Amino acid sequence: MKFSAYPPLDGLVDLACRDGVDIRPTLLRVLTDLYVQKPTHSADEETQYVELALGLIEAADAPTRAAVLASLSAYRAAPVAILRKLAGTGFDLGGEDPTRIKAETHDLVELFFAAGAEERRLILTNLDVAAGTMASRPSPAASEVIRRLEAAALQRNTGEFSRMLERALGISRGLAERIAGDHSGEPIVIAAKALGMKAPVLQRILLFLNPAIGQSVERVHDLARLFDELVPAAAERMVTIWRTAGERSRPVYAPEHWDDERRSARSLSTPAPRRDVQRRDDQRARFKTGGQS
Repeated sequence: MKFSAYPPLDGLVDLACRDGVDIRPTLLRVLTDLYVQKPTHSADEETQYVELALGLIEAADAPTRAAVLASLSAYRAAPVAILRKLAGTGFDLGGEDPTRIKAETHDLVELFFAAGAEERRLILTNLDVAAGTMASRPSPAASEVIRRLEAAALQRNTGEFSRMLERALGISRGLAERIAGDHSGEPIVIAAKALGMKAPVLQRILLFLNPAIGQSVERVHDLARLFDELVPAAAERMVTIWRTAGERSRPVYAPEHWDDERRSARSLSTPAPRRDVQRRDDQRARFKTGGQS
């Protein structure tokens, strides 16, 4: 691997080859830093950067990908092919190998959750900027869904909140729990935007659901600003990625009435009526009497 446009990197690569050290993640960071230092590039320079970066991205870990995405997001002439690769929008969800698509979307999910607050913000920005064909999610019955989500959050019932989020977004149970328990809060903002939630409702959810967020007024304000800036299309794309990354644990079910699920749960957990208990006691007594006689 030779870097005709970036000769200082040749020595680094040669050293890595001799020592047997995998420096591809570091190389991707350095190469990107050198690339964004120049305001413009020739066609050859851009072609070489794209070819090299696409190969290096495959070996990069989540923090490295997030850092590179952050650097390129601030660069006006960032190559679209690299943004697509990093943002996970460079594939067609409708016509390619489902196994590969699921693996790529899983990588992006892990990239997002491993990223810091600023890196997450940049990823969301690029989900809207980078071109790509994403499957659309049917619009939810937002009013009832949002009411139930808020009620669960106000009661600090993260289990119920996760279950409702799973059904509302059509995502896996594990991912719904991960979103609800995230200490930074951006995933909840994405879900709120995708569901058409109002800002005051989101703020109440942020204040009550997760103490790690609610106890920091500054964090709540930062998330409120992100909610205002977040483009609905970017939130929809991230939800599509969430849905594609993992199978739902069961079919989506929206109860017709508010307490349908609670009634069902009570019916399973409530002890049998007293008359049934009495009947079993009578049967035991007759059995014992018959055995003694």
